[in-house]
Amino acid sequence: MLSLILLHFAGACCAPLLVRWLGSRAFLVLALVPAATAGWALAQFGDTAAGEVTVQHWPWIPELGVQLAFRCDALALLMVLVVGSLGALVLVYCAGYFSWAEFGLGQFAGTLTAFAGAMLGLVLADDLIVLYVMWELTTVFSYLLIGHVPERRPNRLAALQALIMTTVGGLAMLVGFLMLGQAAGTYSISGILDRPPPATGILAVALVLILAGALSKSAVWPFSFWLPSAMAAPTPVSAYLHAAAMVKAGVYLVARLAPAYAGALTWHVTVLALGSLTILLGGWRALRENDLKRLLAYGTVSQLGFLFVLFGTGTYDAALAGTVMLLAHALFKAPLFLVVGIIDHAAGTRHLDRLSGLARSMPVVFVVAVLAAASMAALPPLTGFVAKEAAFTSLMRDGIAGTWTLAALVAGSALTTAYTLRFLWGAFAAKSSAAGDSAGEEAASAVAKQSSPIATPLRGTSGPLLVVPAALCALAGLALGPGVFALGPLLTRYAGEFPVPRDPFRLELWHGFGPALGLSVLAWLAGVLLFLAMRPLARLAEQLPGVEGTQVFARALWSLERASLEVTGAVQRGSLPVYLGTVLAVLITAQSIAMIVDPPWQDVGPVRLFDSVPQLGVVVIICVVAALCVTSRQRMKAVVLAGVTGYGTAVLYVLHGAPDLALTQFAVETVSLVVFVLVLRRLPARFPSRRRASTPRRVTQLVTGVATGVFAAVLTYVAGAARLDSPAGPGLVVATEHEGLKNIVSTTLVDLRSWDTMGESAVLAVAAVGVTSLVYL
Repeated sequence: MLSLILLHFAGACCAPLLVRWLGSRAFLVLALVPAATAGWALAQFGDTAAGEVTVQHWPWIPELGVQLAFRCDALALLMVLVVGSLGALVLVYCAGYFSWAEFGLGQFAGTLTAFAGAMLGLVLADDLIVLYVMWELTTVFSYLLIGHVPERRPNRLAALQALIMTTVGGLAMLVGFLMLGQAAGTYSISGILDRPPPATGILAVALVLILAGALSKSAVWPFSFWLPSAMAAPTPVSAYLHAAAMVKAGVYLVARLAPAYAGALTWHVTVLALGSLTILLGGWRALRENDLKRLLAYGTVSQLGFLFVLFGTGTYDAALAGTVMLLAHALFKAPLFLVVGIIDHAAGTRHLDRLSGLARSMPVVFVVAVLAAASMAALPPLTGFVAKEAAFTSLMRDGIAGTWTLAALVAGSALTTAYTLRFLWGAFAAKSSAAGDSAGEEAASAVAKQSSPIATPLRGTSGPLLVVPAALCALAGLALGPGVFALGPLLTRYAGEFPVPRDPFRLELWHGFGPALGLSVLAWLAGVLLFLAMRPLARLAEQLPGVEGTQVFARALWSLERASLEVTGAVQRGSLPVYLGTVLAVLITAQSIAMIVDPPWQDVGPVRLFDSVPQLGVVVIICVVAALCVTSRQRMKAVVLAGVTGYGTAVLYVLHGAPDLALTQFAVETVSLVVFVLVLRRLPARFPSRRRASTPRRVTQLVTGVATGVFAAVLTYVAGAARLDSPAGPGLVVATEHEGLKNIVSTTLVDLRSWDTMGESAVLAVAAVGVTSLVYL
């Protein structure tokens, strides 16, 4: 498994060179990498369906219990098949979609291949941290793929929007992962599923954070708006990332954790409520789109909500229906996106009001689109029909909660039928004029008017590299309808992680006439009526107030930028007193709180003011000179007085028996005085008049200065007096004496702290050179 992941990244590294040699045909070579993944998955199919699990793991961060762990079970194998097979077909499609000298084609090819590897690692990861790393890699690669043509402003904005939304959700998910791993005592996903900690208290918050990441990644409301905007990306990106792979990551995460937490109230309410709402909002918005890619994008949003509902229900039948729907969705939505790319290449547009007569001029593409669209509308005998029947049956068995979600699924299925008809009519029907939103009226009266249709002129042809990948996906959706029983052993293996009912649902094409089929017929009829009534519904939609998610995001981003500018302008004022006062205020506040919460002075002995009278005399002189320095009006006088306080401190070192420290202090103070004098040559002789400063400002400066001085003195005394361990001095005396040395300070600086001393000397030298250069510049 790790070898397959690394193979993808190796192919990504080789992609620019291959494109330079082979041009767009390099995609055919790169397609072998995900094809090898799909072949490996097919080879594992029988063993995995029989219950065998492939596991690989290596130590990564053993101190934290994190392993580089990968695990392939039934659910992971299904996703590997989707990622590998569709990845190979999309790369083949790219060979016909892009021209030989496309801008940045090598970078695009490498990024797309690397994305496939990151997605493969995501679905195989058996460690929460590894899963998160792969999760964020898919986010970064999708950002690069959506913004493939950075000169186009829509591409840049769409890429940034997708990056921000999925990254914010991913960070929330990371916090949830850490909370879940700490509560479970392990970051192993399989370990957590074997012994899940109860979803109460703090863990309920963790589940909400994890769901936030899944919702944002799979574009479930309220994060739906980024996916339609991402349609600015090239069509292969839309077909792979936004129909088959990346947007399935959130669905996969919900499906992976559902066996442990689908019964939690927080999980159940969040997933079912937001999933049901997404089904309706996405389907309704798809009916109002004229751009074929955006129409399919909103349809994808609706069907991702459908998948969330199925996997979030937490029953055997719903889980089984969810796995079939996950596979069916990939097999019909990816070819529909590829068909849109073919139409865009051939006709130069993908707006349905500018397309006409393509069914006659592109019959093969039309047949492929009809097969994929029929599966999307859940018509027999395609895979979409099997998945929809399983979904309706599972929710009818789920009590009251299932009734509400079932109603949302039936309504969403009606909307799906309507926008499927709108897609086929808009892309391939022969129209007498630009129809726009009058899809239903045009379809109903075309025969009566007997107008001569207008055919869209084609500027190119669709070669086999474009048509074959889409056709294979559509044919697979057709074949797996009657042959869905072949997938039964694998899919039921995942569904078996939930409680198995007495009469479990069986995967078959035909279950006879029953309530599920009746609901399907009801959804089809309602969808046809919606399609025919599009013109009055469009007028109604124009009158209803609406809020664009993209506009909300743009305004929120603009407001955040403006707020940051205001805060920066208020804080970063270019005033040294403000900066210094802020630092000192934080120092006093933070350390005072720490000393109050954990008082360090319980073991502090009595204060010893001085050891000898000369020390007291020197201290009095230092204090008097410091006061004179503060009140001085002349700069040179203030510098000299400040220097006297430094020399006085050196005298205290001498009186305390530390001549080495005293010499160091003398040297530092002398150098400081020289630097000050050199700088003062460029400054006025006197300080500015204090009369210009307001009284509150002077009071603030006085209070801050006195408080800082007192606090520093107290903190210094407490730090020195509240000693818990024995002093290190005697040990240093013994160590230096053993080496025949007597100067403990010099030995410490030169021997024990040689690297620190050398670094400090280098810093002082650089600073001296800099100051000298500034003075004489």
